[in-house]
Amino acid sequence: MDAEDAGRRVGQLRRAAAAALIGTAIEFYDFFLYGTAAALVFGSVFFPELGTVGALLAAFSVYAVAFLARPLGAVVFGHFGDRVGRKATLVVSLLLMGLSTAAVGVLPGFAVWGWWSPVLLVVLRVCQGVGLGGEWGGAALLIAENAPAGRRGRYGGFLQLGPTGGFVLANGVFLALQLGMDEGSFRGWGWRVPFLASLALVAVGLFVRLRLTESPLFRADERRDRPPVVEVLREHWRPALAGGGAITVGYALFYLTTTYALAYATSGLGVASTLVLSMLLVGAVGMAVAVWLSASRSDRWGRRRTLRWATGLAAGWALVLFPLLETVRRPLMFAGLAGAMVLLGCMFGPMAAFLPELFPTRVRYTGAALTYNLGGVIGGATTPLVATRLTAAYGTAQPVGWYVAGLGVLALGCLWLLPETTGAELAAVDGGRRRAPVLGTDPAA
Repeated sequence: MDAEDAGRRVGQLRRAAAAALIGTAIEFYDFFLYGTAAALVFGSVFFPELGTVGALLAAFSVYAVAFLARPLGAVVFGHFGDRVGRKATLVVSLLLMGLSTAAVGVLPGFAVWGWWSPVLLVVLRVCQGVGLGGEWGGAALLIAENAPAGRRGRYGGFLQLGPTGGFVLANGVFLALQLGMDEGSFRGWGWRVPFLASLALVAVGLFVRLRLTESPLFRADERRDRPPVVEVLREHWRPALAGGGAITVGYALFYLTTTYALAYATSGLGVASTLVLSMLLVGAVGMAVAVWLSASRSDRWGRRRTLRWATGLAAGWALVLFPLLETVRRPLMFAGLAGAMVLLGCMFGPMAAFLPELFPTRVRYTGAALTYNLGGVIGGATTPLVATRLTAAYGTAQPVGWYVAGLGVLALGCLWLLPETTGAELAAVDGGRRRAPVLGTDPAA
């Protein structure tokens, strides 16, 4: 490879990393908006006749709908991503998510349209889920298929910073609105502003993604004789199921920390929402640092070993999160939330490299996307609902920690079933001849 070709490869890798980071941050900004709004205002806006607990459950049920739609998005976008190309598919997923989010910002509440209002909210939430279901897998492939084997984890960290950036942006906008206007104005129209702002962010994301070129591994692989989802379900169902199970506890702890804890602290413990949002924003800084460190170090330590340590610690931390929150003492509350977010960063950091490394090029988009979103169905969709039920039944949120710890045991078992993939050449996956490197060796050697 001459110097000119090497420079071109480096430039493409940097553009891919930037496009993955920016596009994923925008998509997750759109997705996280609903979670924050559900915890703060959607119960009263769209479900006012169900009572306090009923309205919160209804809002979280609609929240869960998007997770159920995400595997569908993984299949649909994965099909076209594995057949047409990664770039075009990512552009469409970004448009679908952005337009659906903006539509929520103009949707009239229950007082104006009655039950048609929550029905349409469900439809838009499904569109959000389908869009995000196709986003992560394609963005991960943008980096994984361009990065050198020995640094794939590090470059994948750029992608995994995207959800953190989207979370900070979504919660920061809500915090600024709550600090800058009275409660009546915020509940009346202020909450709509972050949703409408999605249109401007989507324009930025499109500008970045339209400048990309197609993945070199995708261009080189011409074996596309069967629908990719059929091949994944027939030949690669074990890594898909085990990989989905391995990330359930990450999803559960994330949405428990960022969505349910916000609702519980404000409505159940009487803590100001601005205080909780501020704690989460500071905790997100620690999460970003943890993402980068765990993603980078997984190139040496091994993806699976890094994930096992992070998963075990996260399962244990789930048991102390709500006892710390229920003290209603600011330092302890912050310690609980920040500790959870740091461990989340450790779990999610290596994922952008680990999941694509489990599948061959011809079905990699479908396989990685489906695996990632299957974990979301169990860990993300059900956790806020289970947490609300358990808290209502026991009068405390502490049993929720045991539920998440149980998911942690499940995740550790699934990780035990998966191979170590660090340092593997992605092209070698296709021939079935790949051999996972031995843990403790330098994958770049």
